[in-house]
Amino acid sequence: MLCSILSREIDIEPLIAQIIINRGMTDSISARRFLDPSLKYLYDPFMMKDMDKGIRRIIDAIRGREKICIYGDYDVDGITATALLITFFREVGIDVSYYIPDRISEGYGLNIQAIKEIRGAGVSLIITVDCGISDIDEVEEAKGLEIDLIITDHHHVPDRLPDAVAILNPEQKDCPYPFKYLSGVGIAFKMIKGLRSALRKEKWFQGVLPNLKRHLDLVALGTIADIAPLVDENHILVKYGLKEITNNSKIGLRSLKVISGINEKDIDTYDVGFVLAPRLNATGRIGRGDMGVELLISEDISRAMDISRYIERVNRERQHIQEKILKEVKEIIEGGLTSKESSLPISRGTQAGDSIRPIVLASDKWHPGVIGIVASKIVDDYFTPTILISLDGERGRGSARSTPFFHIYDGLRECSDLLIDFGGHKSAAGLTIKKEKIEEFKERFNMVVKKGISNIDTIPIINIDAIVDLNALNKDVVKSIDSLGPFGHSNPQPILLAQGVRVIGEHSIIGKNGQHLKFKVLYGSRAIDVIGFNMSYMAEAQGLTPSFNPSDSRFDIVFTPQINRWNNSETLQLKLRDMRKTV
Repeated sequence: MLCSILSREIDIEPLIAQIIINRGMTDSISARRFLDPSLKYLYDPFMMKDMDKGIRRIIDAIRGREKICIYGDYDVDGITATALLITFFREVGIDVSYYIPDRISEGYGLNIQAIKEIRGAGVSLIITVDCGISDIDEVEEAKGLEIDLIITDHHHVPDRLPDAVAILNPEQKDCPYPFKYLSGVGIAFKMIKGLRSALRKEKWFQGVLPNLKRHLDLVALGTIADIAPLVDENHILVKYGLKEITNNSKIGLRSLKVISGINEKDIDTYDVGFVLAPRLNATGRIGRGDMGVELLISEDISRAMDISRYIERVNRERQHIQEKILKEVKEIIEGGLTSKESSLPISRGTQAGDSIRPIVLASDKWHPGVIGIVASKIVDDYFTPTILISLDGERGRGSARSTPFFHIYDGLRECSDLLIDFGGHKSAAGLTIKKEKIEEFKERFNMVVKKGISNIDTIPIINIDAIVDLNALNKDVVKSIDSLGPFGHSNPQPILLAQGVRVIGEHSIIGKNGQHLKFKVLYGSRAIDVIGFNMSYMAEAQGLTPSFNPSDSRFDIVFTPQINRWNNSETLQLKLRDMRKTV
């Protein structure tokens, strides 16, 4: 009923209306904004709590010629947020410094030694990006050194907050800002948008105002990399940001695209999430995070290419380390053995019907900068909350990742008395723990997870947007579906179900390692290509053997429709997600 109403009100196909409704846009106003994500729909930055306080303090610092330092995180969100602020301040004629902590020697967030060094350089105002919300002691230390703090952070808001001049985080309970899921760089963008407005009122600008739209490339990079929900403001920011990356004028990004081999194509969320972001992340994981910032703010093409080559080398090293750790972790899990390195009992990955068992492993051989990626891959394969801990002497630093059904930050909070510190959000978190507490933590965390989720939550679920008649699909409909992008978290590529289709002809196993499945389906009078990436196993599972008789069986297939472009021609293709024999 709602689908029919929305379809009529804004004159769109019922299928498109249903997809939009599934993403939370149930009225014509929000649906129109989703279909036409204009920059005019961005919210007023001064709706965010403490925005006015933070802007006033920055303007006072500018007037007083105070030294300002941007303190960022070493991941892509923090790197892009730092680069964004540096670039903006340069454009308005203000020289600011920046500081990116070393992941290994300093860890996440503010640290007292860094604050002392920053103060020694004459800085009296620190603006954090993508960190600081939990750093109570460090902010107190800064105050004692006569440094003011403006904190911009999007991580979970703790019960007690630091005593900063301003805290910009829309997740604060008393913050009226309408959209709660901006990334760290998204909040930084809102701050410079507010600062530009305030500086204009101060008559700071004599000529043309800085064009903030040009810097949405950095916002898109950080937002996609941090897996922020691509709805509401993020949908708008990333939509425009991807265009800026494609047509980029920033020397650093151009050089990174060249090194990555994607400089001659329209950039999409896949290119950012799986090509550009991992390379930038590698600098903070096993290299120098400040090199990522230097690349993004570089105005020298020769230097930018040198940094991009360095990043490429570091990323290859990261991949090698990651593969080694992943192999070891899987061997431990699959063997159901006791890890000598962790001295912890290991349980197998959860399967449907098993009792719920999160994975908690530790080793002094695992690089702390890479365990987060490995933990994410373990969650993908075993669909259970996973914590990997890198031991260094009597302490361990852990990366936690979770499924959609368990809030990992809340889970850690219930074990907080066993942790030195922790922070994060629903799906990802970090922690520090004493080695002697790990076994007790594992037992407690196991109980917390069992209490928090049920057995059914350990089974991966495919959310289907709509049941469709394949005869109703055509290239125009698929192009309308594609226009709902950019796709990502909370706005995934639409998944459809067609029931009772026939497989015709012979299937084929393709790919360098024979990992992909390809076949045709017939529905009515139509024959359509189906491609299942990394799904060659499905041929045997569904009985698509050489003796298979298609007239004996019909299948329900779950897929995403695509336009396959090859040799200047376009054909409809179905990207397989799952299939089963029709009951």
